[in-house]
Amino acid sequence: MNPDLDALKPYPFEKLAALKAGVTPPAGLSHIPLTIGEPQHAPYPAALATLTEHQAAFARYPATAGLPELRRAIGTWATRRFALEALDADAQVLPVNGTREAIFAFVQAALDRTRPAKVAVPNPFYQIYEGATLLAGGEPLYLDCTAESDFRPDLDAVPAETWREVQIVFLCSPGNPTGAVTPLADFEKLIALADEFDFIIASDECYSELYLDEAAPPPGLLEACATLGRHDYRRCLVFHSLSKRSNLPGLRSGFVAGDAGLIAPFRRYRTYHGCAMALPLQHASISAWDDEAHVRANRDAYREKFAAVTRILAPVLDFPTPEASFYLWPAVPGGDDEAFARELFAGAHVSVLPGSYMGRPGRDGVNPGSGRVRLALVAESDATLEAARRIRDFIERRQ
Repeated sequence: MNPDLDALKPYPFEKLAALKAGVTPPAGLSHIPLTIGEPQHAPYPAALATLTEHQAAFARYPATAGLPELRRAIGTWATRRFALEALDADAQVLPVNGTREAIFAFVQAALDRTRPAKVAVPNPFYQIYEGATLLAGGEPLYLDCTAESDFRPDLDAVPAETWREVQIVFLCSPGNPTGAVTPLADFEKLIALADEFDFIIASDECYSELYLDEAAPPPGLLEACATLGRHDYRRCLVFHSLSKRSNLPGLRSGFVAGDAGLIAPFRRYRTYHGCAMALPLQHASISAWDDEAHVRANRDAYREKFAAVTRILAPVLDFPTPEASFYLWPAVPGGDDEAFARELFAGAHVSVLPGSYMGRPGRDGVNPGSGRVRLALVAESDATLEAARRIRDFIERRQ
Protein backbone atom coordinates (compact mmCIF):
# COMPACT_ATOMS: atom_id res chain seq x y z
CA MET A 1 0.00 0.00 0.00
CA ASN A 2 1.02 3.62 -0.50
CA PRO A 3 3.14 4.49 2.57
CA ASP A 4 1.76 8.04 2.47
CA LEU A 5 -1.51 6.59 3.77
CA ASP A 6 0.19 6.30 7.15
CA ALA A 7 0.63 10.08 7.25
CA LEU A 8 -3.12 10.71 7.23
CA LYS A 9 -4.50 12.06 10.50
CA PRO A 10 -7.70 10.71 12.09
CA TYR A 11 -10.75 12.50 10.74
CA PRO A 12 -12.36 14.93 13.24
CA PHE A 13 -15.47 12.78 13.59
CA GLU A 14 -13.40 9.70 14.42
CA LYS A 15 -11.79 11.67 17.25
CA LEU A 16 -15.19 12.93 18.38
CA ALA A 17 -16.58 9.39 18.54
CA ALA A 18 -13.62 8.35 20.70
CA LEU A 19 -14.12 11.38 22.94
CA LYS A 20 -17.78 10.49 23.54
CA ALA A 21 -17.14 6.77 24.02
CA GLY A 22 -18.40 5.52 27.36
CA VAL A 23 -20.49 8.64 28.03
CA THR A 24 -24.18 8.10 28.80
CA PRO A 25 -26.25 11.21 28.03
CA PRO A 26 -29.60 11.93 29.71
CA ALA A 27 -32.12 9.32 28.57
CA GLY A 28 -34.98 11.82 28.58
CA LEU A 29 -33.39 14.14 26.02
CA SER A 30 -33.23 13.40 22.30
CA HIS A 31 -29.83 13.75 20.67
CA ILE A 32 -29.21 16.98 18.73
CA PRO A 33 -26.01 16.89 16.64
CA LEU A 34 -24.44 20.23 15.68
CA THR A 35 -21.33 18.54 14.32
CA ILE A 36 -21.54 17.69 10.62
CA GLY A 37 -22.14 20.44 8.05
CA GLU A 38 -24.87 18.50 6.26
CA PRO A 39 -27.82 20.75 5.38
CA GLN A 40 -31.13 19.54 6.79
CA HIS A 41 -33.31 22.11 5.01
CA ALA A 42 -35.54 20.71 2.26
CA PRO A 43 -33.68 20.08 -1.02
CA TYR A 44 -34.67 22.10 -4.07
CA PRO A 45 -37.75 20.18 -5.29
CA ALA A 46 -37.41 21.06 -8.98
CA ALA A 47 -33.99 19.41 -9.04
CA LEU A 48 -35.46 16.21 -7.63
CA ALA A 49 -38.27 16.29 -10.20
CA THR A 50 -35.76 16.79 -13.01
CA LEU A 51 -33.72 13.88 -11.70
CA THR A 52 -36.78 11.65 -12.02
CA GLU A 53 -37.63 12.96 -15.48
CA HIS A 54 -34.20 12.00 -16.79
CA GLN A 55 -33.73 8.72 -14.93
CA ALA A 56 -33.60 6.75 -18.18
CA ALA A 57 -30.29 8.50 -18.90
CA PHE A 58 -28.66 6.32 -16.24
CA ALA A 59 -28.38 3.86 -19.16
CA ARG A 60 -25.75 6.07 -20.83
CA TYR A 61 -22.14 6.81 -20.02
CA PRO A 62 -21.51 10.48 -19.19
CA ALA A 63 -18.59 12.47 -20.58
CA THR A 64 -15.95 13.82 -18.23
CA ALA A 65 -16.47 17.37 -19.50
CA GLY A 66 -20.18 17.22 -18.71
CA LEU A 67 -23.11 18.29 -20.83
CA PRO A 68 -22.62 21.55 -22.76
CA GLU A 69 -25.94 22.71 -21.29
CA LEU A 70 -24.61 22.21 -17.76
CA ARG A 71 -21.37 24.04 -18.47
CA ARG A 72 -23.35 26.92 -19.96
CA ALA A 73 -25.71 27.05 -16.96
CA ILE A 74 -22.71 27.15 -14.61
CA GLY A 75 -20.93 29.78 -16.69
CA THR A 76 -24.04 31.96 -16.84
CA TRP A 77 -24.57 31.69 -13.08
CA ALA A 78 -20.95 32.44 -12.16
CA THR A 79 -20.72 35.34 -14.62
CA ARG A 80 -23.84 36.93 -13.15
CA ARG A 81 -23.03 36.18 -9.51
CA PHE A 82 -19.43 37.44 -9.56
CA ALA A 83 -19.76 40.22 -12.15
CA LEU A 84 -17.40 38.57 -14.62
CA GLU A 85 -16.86 39.87 -18.12
CA ALA A 86 -16.95 36.34 -19.47
CA LEU A 87 -16.44 32.71 -18.52
CA ASP A 88 -15.81 30.33 -21.39
CA ALA A 89 -18.10 27.38 -20.67
CA ASP A 90 -16.05 25.04 -22.83
CA ALA A 91 -12.53 25.94 -21.67
CA GLN A 92 -12.92 27.47 -18.20
CA VAL A 93 -15.66 25.33 -16.55
CA LEU A 94 -15.58 21.69 -15.47
CA PRO A 95 -18.50 19.95 -13.66
CA VAL A 96 -17.39 17.72 -10.78
CA ASN A 97 -18.88 15.36 -8.21
CA GLY A 98 -18.89 17.87 -5.37
CA THR A 99 -16.04 20.04 -4.12
CA ARG A 100 -14.57 17.41 -1.78
CA GLU A 101 -13.79 14.98 -4.60
CA ALA A 102 -12.55 17.73 -6.89
CA ILE A 103 -10.27 19.35 -4.30
CA PHE A 104 -8.68 16.00 -3.49
CA ALA A 105 -8.24 15.08 -7.16
CA PHE A 106 -6.85 18.46 -8.17
CA VAL A 107 -3.98 18.27 -5.69
CA GLN A 108 -3.04 14.83 -7.02
CA ALA A 109 -3.03 16.20 -10.56
CA ALA A 110 -1.29 19.51 -9.88
CA LEU A 111 1.46 18.87 -7.34
CA ASP A 112 4.98 18.41 -8.73
CA ARG A 113 6.89 16.03 -6.41
CA THR A 114 10.22 16.68 -8.15
CA ARG A 115 10.64 20.04 -6.38
CA PRO A 116 9.63 21.54 -3.02
CA ALA A 117 5.89 20.98 -2.76
CA LYS A 118 4.32 23.00 0.02
CA VAL A 119 0.55 23.46 -0.02
CA ALA A 120 -0.66 26.39 2.08
CA VAL A 121 -3.95 25.81 3.92
CA PRO A 122 -5.93 27.94 6.36
CA ASN A 123 -5.63 26.74 9.95
CA PRO A 124 -8.12 25.52 11.22
CA PHE A 125 -9.30 23.90 8.02
CA TYR A 126 -11.34 21.35 6.10
CA GLN A 127 -9.22 18.22 6.48
CA ILE A 128 -9.38 17.24 2.80
CA TYR A 129 -6.81 19.99 2.04
CA GLU A 130 -4.30 18.30 4.32
CA GLY A 131 -5.10 14.72 3.33
CA ALA A 132 -4.90 15.51 -0.38
CA THR A 133 -1.53 17.18 0.16
CA LEU A 134 -0.05 14.29 2.12
CA LEU A 135 -1.19 11.66 -0.38
CA ALA A 136 0.22 13.71 -3.25
CA GLY A 137 3.61 13.75 -1.54
CA GLY A 138 3.40 17.39 -0.49
CA GLU A 139 3.91 19.24 2.77
CA PRO A 140 1.08 21.25 4.36
CA LEU A 141 1.91 24.83 5.32
CA TYR A 142 -0.56 25.94 7.99
CA LEU A 143 -1.66 29.59 7.85
CA ASP A 144 -3.17 30.47 11.21
CA CYS A 145 -6.61 32.10 11.25
CA THR A 146 -7.03 33.77 14.63
CA ALA A 147 -9.16 36.49 16.18
CA GLU A 148 -6.19 38.86 15.76
CA SER A 149 -6.30 38.37 11.96
CA ASP A 150 -10.12 38.45 11.79
CA PHE A 151 -10.00 34.66 11.33
CA ARG A 152 -8.30 35.01 7.94
CA PRO A 153 -4.79 33.84 6.96
CA ASP A 154 -2.08 36.42 7.61
CA LEU A 155 -0.37 36.46 4.22
CA ASP A 156 2.23 39.00 5.35
CA ALA A 157 3.55 36.58 7.98
CA VAL A 158 4.88 34.16 5.31
CA PRO A 159 8.50 34.94 4.32
CA ALA A 160 9.59 35.04 0.68
CA GLU A 161 11.79 31.96 1.03
CA THR A 162 8.71 29.98 2.11
CA TRP A 163 6.53 31.30 -0.71
CA ARG A 164 9.17 30.01 -3.16
CA GLU A 165 8.43 26.44 -2.05
CA VAL A 166 4.63 26.80 -2.26
CA GLN A 167 2.86 25.24 -5.25
CA ILE A 168 -0.80 25.61 -4.19
CA VAL A 169 -2.59 27.95 -1.78
CA PHE A 170 -6.02 26.94 -0.54
CA LEU A 171 -8.47 29.57 0.58
CA CYS A 172 -11.87 28.83 2.10
CA SER A 173 -14.23 31.77 1.83
CA PRO A 174 -16.67 31.92 3.50
CA GLY A 175 -14.60 30.04 6.00
CA ASN A 176 -15.18 26.65 7.57
CA PRO A 177 -15.31 26.76 10.59
CA THR A 178 -15.01 30.50 11.20
CA GLY A 179 -17.57 32.02 8.83
CA ALA A 180 -15.01 34.71 7.88
CA VAL A 181 -15.15 36.18 4.36
CA THR A 182 -12.04 36.99 2.33
CA PRO A 183 -12.23 40.59 1.07
CA LEU A 184 -11.28 41.52 -2.48
CA ALA A 185 -8.10 43.19 -1.21
CA ASP A 186 -6.85 39.89 0.25
CA PHE A 187 -7.63 38.04 -2.98
CA GLU A 188 -5.76 40.67 -4.95
CA LYS A 189 -2.76 40.51 -2.59
CA LEU A 190 -2.62 36.74 -3.03
CA ILE A 191 -2.89 37.03 -6.81
CA ALA A 192 0.15 39.34 -6.77
CA LEU A 193 2.05 36.80 -4.65
CA ALA A 194 1.07 34.02 -7.07
CA ASP A 195 2.45 36.08 -9.96
CA GLU A 196 5.68 36.68 -8.08
CA PHE A 197 6.25 33.13 -6.82
CA ASP A 198 4.37 31.11 -9.47
CA PHE A 199 1.85 29.12 -7.42
CA ILE A 200 -1.80 28.16 -7.97
CA ILE A 201 -4.63 29.67 -5.90
CA ALA A 202 -7.46 27.22 -5.21
CA SER A 203 -10.44 28.95 -3.62
CA ASP A 204 -13.03 26.72 -1.95
CA GLU A 205 -16.23 28.79 -2.17
CA CYS A 206 -18.84 26.14 -1.44
CA TYR A 207 -20.49 28.36 1.24
CA SER A 208 -20.59 31.45 -0.97
CA GLU A 209 -24.39 31.56 -1.25
CA LEU A 210 -25.09 31.38 2.50
CA TYR A 211 -24.55 34.93 3.71
CA LEU A 212 -26.34 36.97 6.34
CA ASP A 213 -26.44 40.40 4.67
CA GLU A 214 -28.49 40.15 1.49
CA ALA A 215 -26.89 43.35 0.23
CA ALA A 216 -23.33 42.07 0.69
CA PRO A 217 -22.70 38.74 -1.06
CA PRO A 218 -19.17 37.43 -0.42
CA PRO A 219 -16.72 38.22 -3.21
CA GLY A 220 -14.88 35.41 -4.97
CA LEU A 221 -11.46 34.78 -6.45
CA LEU A 222 -12.65 35.09 -10.07
CA GLU A 223 -14.35 38.35 -9.17
CA ALA A 224 -11.02 39.64 -7.88
CA CYS A 225 -9.40 38.57 -11.15
CA ALA A 226 -12.07 40.43 -13.10
CA THR A 227 -11.53 43.64 -11.11
CA LEU A 228 -7.85 43.41 -12.07
CA GLY A 229 -8.71 42.85 -15.74
CA ARG A 230 -7.38 39.26 -15.60
CA HIS A 231 -10.10 37.57 -17.62
CA ASP A 232 -7.91 34.55 -18.29
CA TYR A 233 -7.98 33.89 -14.49
CA ARG A 234 -4.34 32.82 -14.72
CA ARG A 235 -3.20 30.61 -11.82
CA CYS A 236 -6.67 30.78 -10.26
CA LEU A 237 -9.37 28.13 -9.74
CA VAL A 238 -12.61 28.22 -7.75
CA PHE A 239 -14.61 25.28 -6.39
CA HIS A 240 -18.39 25.57 -6.01
CA SER A 241 -21.14 23.16 -5.01
CA LEU A 242 -24.90 22.68 -4.88
CA SER A 243 -24.65 20.92 -1.51
CA LYS A 244 -25.13 24.03 0.63
CA ARG A 245 -26.63 26.39 -1.95
CA SER A 246 -29.54 24.10 -2.85
CA ASN A 247 -29.53 21.64 0.10
CA LEU A 248 -28.46 18.83 -2.22
CA PRO A 249 -25.39 17.27 -0.54
CA GLY A 250 -26.30 13.80 -1.81
CA LEU A 251 -26.41 14.96 -5.42
CA ARG A 252 -22.61 15.35 -5.29
CA SER A 253 -22.66 18.13 -7.84
CA GLY A 254 -20.34 21.08 -8.19
CA PHE A 255 -17.88 22.68 -10.54
CA VAL A 256 -14.34 23.95 -10.93
CA ALA A 257 -13.79 27.12 -12.95
CA GLY A 258 -10.95 29.46 -13.84
CA ASP A 259 -7.64 29.22 -15.70
CA ALA A 260 -8.16 27.20 -18.91
CA GLY A 261 -4.51 26.17 -18.73
CA LEU A 262 -5.29 24.36 -15.46
CA ILE A 263 -8.74 23.09 -16.41
CA ALA A 264 -7.53 21.23 -19.52
CA PRO A 265 -4.95 18.96 -17.81
CA PHE A 266 -7.26 18.47 -14.85
CA ARG A 267 -10.00 17.32 -17.25
CA ARG A 268 -7.52 14.90 -18.82
CA TYR A 269 -6.63 13.56 -15.35
CA ARG A 270 -10.32 13.09 -14.55
CA THR A 271 -10.88 11.18 -17.78
CA TYR A 272 -8.52 8.52 -16.45
CA HIS A 273 -9.91 8.90 -12.94
CA GLY A 274 -13.35 7.81 -14.18
CA CYS A 275 -15.40 10.25 -12.13
CA ALA A 276 -17.84 11.80 -14.62
CA MET A 277 -21.17 12.96 -13.20
CA ALA A 278 -24.18 10.79 -14.14
CA LEU A 279 -26.43 12.39 -16.76
CA PRO A 280 -29.60 12.58 -14.61
CA LEU A 281 -27.58 14.38 -11.95
CA GLN A 282 -26.33 16.82 -14.56
CA HIS A 283 -29.87 17.65 -15.66
CA ALA A 284 -30.93 18.15 -12.03
CA SER A 285 -27.92 20.42 -11.56
CA ILE A 286 -28.93 22.58 -14.52
CA SER A 287 -32.32 23.22 -12.92
CA ALA A 288 -30.65 24.23 -9.63
CA TRP A 289 -28.09 26.60 -11.15
CA ASP A 290 -30.84 28.23 -13.21
CA ASP A 291 -32.96 29.21 -10.18
CA GLU A 292 -32.22 31.82 -7.50
CA ALA A 293 -35.56 32.02 -5.68
CA HIS A 294 -34.95 28.85 -3.66
CA VAL A 295 -31.46 30.08 -2.74
CA ARG A 296 -32.81 33.37 -1.39
CA ALA A 297 -35.41 31.47 0.63
CA ASN A 298 -32.66 29.26 2.02
CA ARG A 299 -30.65 32.31 3.09
CA ASP A 300 -33.72 33.77 4.77
CA ALA A 301 -34.15 30.59 6.81
CA TYR A 302 -30.52 30.61 7.94
CA ARG A 303 -30.65 34.35 8.69
CA GLU A 304 -33.64 33.91 11.02
CA LYS A 305 -32.00 30.92 12.68
CA PHE A 306 -28.71 32.74 13.26
CA ALA A 307 -30.51 35.70 14.79
CA ALA A 308 -32.50 33.50 17.17
CA VAL A 309 -29.49 31.40 18.20
CA THR A 310 -27.41 34.54 18.76
CA ARG A 311 -30.05 35.95 21.11
CA ILE A 312 -29.91 32.74 23.15
CA LEU A 313 -26.14 32.15 23.22
CA ALA A 314 -24.56 35.63 23.15
CA PRO A 315 -25.04 36.16 26.93
CA VAL A 316 -22.99 33.03 27.73
CA LEU A 317 -20.60 32.50 24.79
CA ASP A 318 -18.14 34.76 22.98
CA PHE A 319 -18.17 34.23 19.22
CA PRO A 320 -17.48 36.33 16.13
CA THR A 321 -20.55 37.38 14.21
CA PRO A 322 -20.29 35.20 11.09
CA GLU A 323 -20.56 36.96 7.75
CA ALA A 324 -21.53 33.76 5.95
CA SER A 325 -21.68 29.92 6.07
CA PHE A 326 -23.82 28.09 8.64
CA TYR A 327 -21.34 27.77 11.52
CA LEU A 328 -20.78 29.47 14.84
CA TRP A 329 -17.22 29.47 16.21
CA PRO A 330 -17.46 30.29 19.93
CA ALA A 331 -14.74 30.29 22.54
CA VAL A 332 -15.68 27.92 25.34
CA PRO A 333 -15.73 28.85 29.02
CA GLY A 334 -12.60 27.47 30.65
CA GLY A 335 -10.76 27.12 27.34
CA ASP A 336 -10.79 23.30 27.11
CA ASP A 337 -12.76 22.50 23.95
CA GLU A 338 -12.57 18.70 24.36
CA ALA A 339 -13.79 18.78 27.96
CA PHE A 340 -16.58 21.18 27.02
CA ALA A 341 -17.76 18.95 24.14
CA ARG A 342 -17.68 15.79 26.25
CA GLU A 343 -19.45 17.36 29.22
CA LEU A 344 -22.07 19.00 27.00
CA PHE A 345 -22.87 15.64 25.43
CA ALA A 346 -23.03 14.03 28.87
CA GLY A 347 -25.21 16.74 30.37
CA ALA A 348 -27.40 17.96 27.51
CA HIS A 349 -27.22 15.29 24.76
CA VAL A 350 -25.95 17.90 22.28
CA SER A 351 -22.90 17.12 20.13
CA VAL A 352 -20.48 19.84 19.02
CA LEU A 353 -17.07 19.54 17.36
CA PRO A 354 -13.97 20.56 19.35
CA GLY A 355 -12.14 23.24 17.41
CA SER A 356 -8.76 21.67 18.06
CA TYR A 357 -9.84 18.72 15.90
CA MET A 358 -9.90 21.04 12.88
CA GLY A 359 -6.52 22.67 13.43
CA ARG A 360 -2.84 21.93 13.83
CA PRO A 361 -0.13 23.60 15.94
CA GLY A 362 0.81 26.81 14.13
CA ARG A 363 3.88 29.05 14.00
CA ASP A 364 3.94 29.56 17.76
CA GLY A 365 3.17 25.92 18.51
CA VAL A 366 -0.43 26.73 19.46
CA ASN A 367 -3.39 25.11 17.70
CA PRO A 368 -5.61 28.07 16.65
CA GLY A 369 -8.70 25.88 16.96
CA SER A 370 -8.06 25.11 20.61
CA GLY A 371 -10.50 26.60 23.08
CA ARG A 372 -13.32 26.85 20.52
CA VAL A 373 -16.05 24.58 19.24
CA ARG A 374 -17.84 24.48 15.90
CA LEU A 375 -21.62 24.59 15.93
CA ALA A 376 -23.25 23.63 12.62
CA LEU A 377 -26.68 25.31 12.52
CA VAL A 378 -27.96 22.99 9.80
CA ALA A 379 -31.02 21.39 11.42
CA GLU A 380 -34.52 22.79 11.15
CA SER A 381 -35.20 25.78 13.38
CA ASP A 382 -36.96 24.02 16.27
CA ALA A 383 -34.17 21.51 16.82
CA THR A 384 -31.45 24.15 16.46
CA LEU A 385 -33.07 26.50 18.97
CA GLU A 386 -33.64 23.64 21.40
CA ALA A 387 -29.93 22.81 21.14
CA ALA A 388 -29.03 26.45 21.80
CA ARG A 389 -31.25 26.56 24.88
CA ARG A 390 -29.69 23.36 26.21
CA ILE A 391 -26.19 24.76 25.63
CA ARG A 392 -27.04 27.95 27.51
CA ASP A 393 -28.60 26.03 30.38
CA PHE A 394 -25.56 23.74 30.51
CA ILE A 395 -23.16 26.68 30.68
CA GLU A 396 -25.15 28.49 33.33
CA ARG A 397 -25.35 25.35 35.48
CA ARG A 398 -21.64 24.66 34.91
CA GLN A 399 -20.68 28.15 36.01
